[in-house]
Amino acid sequence: MTSANATIRALDGGIDPLASRIVAAFTDLVLVVDRKGTIAEVSAGPALEAHPGWSKLAGQPWVDVMTPESRGKVEPLLHEALAGNTSRSREINLEVEGLGEIPFRFTGAMLSDDRILVLGVDLRSVAQLQQRMVSAQQAMELEYERVRQSEAQYRVLFHVCREGVLIAQGPRHAVVEANPAAASLLGTTPAAIQGRPLPELFDPSSQEILSALLVSVKSRSPAEAHLLPRRQTSEVCASATMFRQSGSVVLLLRFWPADDVAAPSERDARVLEVLEAMPDAFVVTGEDLRILGANPSFCELVQQASEAQVTGESLERWLGRPGVDLNIIVSNLREHGQVRSFSTIVRGDFGLEQEATVAAVSAPYGQHPCFGFTIRPSASRALGRSGSAFSPRSAEQLQELVGRVSLKEIVQETSDLIERLCIEVALDISSNNRAAAAQLLGLSRQSLYTKLRRYGLEEFQPS
Repeated sequence: MTSANATIRALDGGIDPLASRIVAAFTDLVLVVDRKGTIAEVSAGPALEAHPGWSKLAGQPWVDVMTPESRGKVEPLLHEALAGNTSRSREINLEVEGLGEIPFRFTGAMLSDDRILVLGVDLRSVAQLQQRMVSAQQAMELEYERVRQSEAQYRVLFHVCREGVLIAQGPRHAVVEANPAAASLLGTTPAAIQGRPLPELFDPSSQEILSALLVSVKSRSPAEAHLLPRRQTSEVCASATMFRQSGSVVLLLRFWPADDVAAPSERDARVLEVLEAMPDAFVVTGEDLRILGANPSFCELVQQASEAQVTGESLERWLGRPGVDLNIIVSNLREHGQVRSFSTIVRGDFGLEQEATVAAVSAPYGQHPCFGFTIRPSASRALGRSGSAFSPRSAEQLQELVGRVSLKEIVQETSDLIERLCIEVALDISSNNRAAAAQLLGLSRQSLYTKLRRYGLEEFQPS
């Protein structure tokens, strides 16, 4: 295969060397085609990979090495060149043996009386870029469609919601959006609310309560408040949430008529008072074990100051061995509805850890159940080795540990149990003769005394 310069010189010896270099620099493929459209010479530039398929183009009709959709472009290109003009550029795809279909932009010019010089630029990189642009455009259109659907769903939900919803931004909490229910509860129209600071929508008597609610939500403490709209005579119950959007803080205020909140019956009030006053810790969680409410005894047990500090937190933060105890309790609650006398541990936020007995029950709560836990701390005593709160003395007790503590701890406890039983048997056989018992066990007397102290058998008396 000859270079572009060599081909040009061979066909027209008078061509300027500078022109040859320019042709070689700005083209990837040079074809010399005769009047009948047959390729006489082929020269692939350095930008194209060396491949024997290029040389096989020589001697073939140019139209035969094109893809079908490109064949109609050859005749006009040759006609313009034979007329003595530089042809208009045309994009033509060549079929190269061993390389497949390759797109080029070809321009033709008359080289001599019977030959045409055709210069081609490889368009594969351009085609790849165009394909990426098309793919990106399609992805953008799909994402735009998804966003439009989400926006439509949000708008429908926003307008049919029976709760009043206000969305506010900025330091003065100016309202940027309000649903019809909000306008109705405030005694005005959605358009009249737009752009107004949130405090202007409520009566002066509610301003301090509203400020306290906003301070509470900024500290991420769950809170509700009763507010009086400026144009109404009845209060609404309001709940606030804050989130970030596009780098700014957005306030979402939900409110509903205060009289929709049913007052507890006398019986319910008595039950609530008892739960608040009971010495055992009591806590209610959702299915996800996030705390919905707790009595003061629970707060004291986990070393928290108030119910607000535990509400919304996971019960697993304080109760049971992580990933073990509560999994067992919840599994039994879902299967049987209740759990009795489950031994576990309670961890305080300041390092206090103690044994406790848990009773739990599952109760219906709307579409999903909630869980109630009663936690009674056991008498304080040092936890066993490796932090284990169990010191089993029988095989039955060891069986109860499966699923509640790790296998390593169970094996260690089992080893201790077997060792103690063997020592007791040896003391029984030897009628409490410590030297004979040590000989039966294959221990030195000093080792035996050490183990007796370890298991509290110094005062052991044979049965």
